[in-house]
Amino acid sequence: MKFVLGFAVLMLPFAASAAFVNPMEFDGSEAQKQEVIEYIKVKVKADYCDGAVDMCQPTTLRMMEKQNLTAFKNLTKAKNKEILNKVIGDYCEGAFDMCTYATLDMMYKQNLKASGEQLSW
Repeated sequence: MKFVLGFAVLMLPFAASAAFVNPMEFDGSEAQKQEVIEYIKVKVKADYCDGAVDMCQPTTLRMMEKQNLTAFKNLTKAKNKEILNKVIGDYCEGAFDMCTYATLDMMYKQNLKASGEQLSW
């Protein structure tokens, strides 16, 4: 089991060969739009078709692609760059590849909310 997990972790960089586009650096050009779309398509296919769980159905793939594109668009409007940078670092540059725009958007929103809260009785 350790061998399989180790092999899967080593293969992650190859599975998502399309370049990640940082939403904070998105300039709206057609070239970057295509990069974002290609990254999303490759990442979704890797996650749902090439992973341990086989959920490789056209409906699932298109749904997740759309969700990730919507999340990317949301992230381009992020106000707190410090929180977004931290989320990108944690989920895209860490030991585990969880670098989907949907995950980043969800965690950005949660961290933004938590940053304004205080523990109280």
